[in-house]
Amino acid sequence: MVSFKRGALELAEAQTEERLLGSPTALWKTALRRLFRRKTGIVGMILVGFVFFVAVAAPVIAPYDPHNVLIGKEPVRKRAAPCIHLLGCPVEEPQHFMGIDGNFRDQLSRVIYGARVSLSIGFTTVTFAVTFGVLLGAIAGYWGGWLDNVIMRIMDVILGFPALLLAIAIVAVLGPGLRNALLAIAIVTLPAYARVMRASVLSIKELDYVAASKALGASNMRILLTRVIPNALTPIVVLSTLGIAGAILDAAGLSFLGLGAQPPTAEWGTMLGSERNQVFSAPHLVFFPGIAIMITVLGFNLLGDGMRDALDPRLND
Repeated sequence: MVSFKRGALELAEAQTEERLLGSPTALWKTALRRLFRRKTGIVGMILVGFVFFVAVAAPVIAPYDPHNVLIGKEPVRKRAAPCIHLLGCPVEEPQHFMGIDGNFRDQLSRVIYGARVSLSIGFTTVTFAVTFGVLLGAIAGYWGGWLDNVIMRIMDVILGFPALLLAIAIVAVLGPGLRNALLAIAIVTLPAYARVMRASVLSIKELDYVAASKALGASNMRILLTRVIPNALTPIVVLSTLGIAGAILDAAGLSFLGLGAQPPTAEWGTMLGSERNQVFSAPHLVFFPGIAIMITVLGFNLLGDGMRDALDPRLND
């Protein structure tokens, strides 16, 4: 997270000159063209697009309901290994591509529906953190003074704790559950967005077009909302893309510890936590949810890296 914030801060400073030379529309068109020339960005878009497709098409592509207990309906064994007829699985046995979990449920269906839960976690958490982080960072950077000191010192206090430990403490106070886990993750990630937004606002508020708006009699609130914040959001877009990956990973960690999503919710971290003692006897039950988390986090990280490069005016086309 430290490297992500450092890169976003550098990006905010580097884009000051480009904002003066072109319109925001031209900037985003150029960035999109650059993104499609970055291999990391393309791979990230493919992986993220695949996860989105799985989440959206889950009711169609999932062979079973993720909560459907198959015992009594099919001749299944508890924690049965993956069975694929084309790979030698006996035809008389039902086909389950990722096996059966400890509660006689189809593992593939649960992994597929887990994409919906993880994506909703990532976007909900980042939306909350970005909304309040941008607001607090913009106020602190634009008005400065004692207001800046109060806001930033609160952010420093939050940053003074290890993020996951602070999230665990918040959930322990509020009680286990997916909603409380989302709130905890949003709180511990909020300072990153506030600090990046403050740095971007500090560089923008000294530009000529802001001074011109003041000379024309525009109010501070109008300048902040229409001139400063829209032009300061570019590094936030990059940081939020990387933040989605971090939020999904943190939520999986809390669920693994039993503090996030609760059974029978089809969430990858919960699936790992419920079968963690079967890593040697039934490794497929921890392997496939772990691979799903890895693919999703890797996709958003690569997409974020590609966007950071594409939006950096110091790089050539």
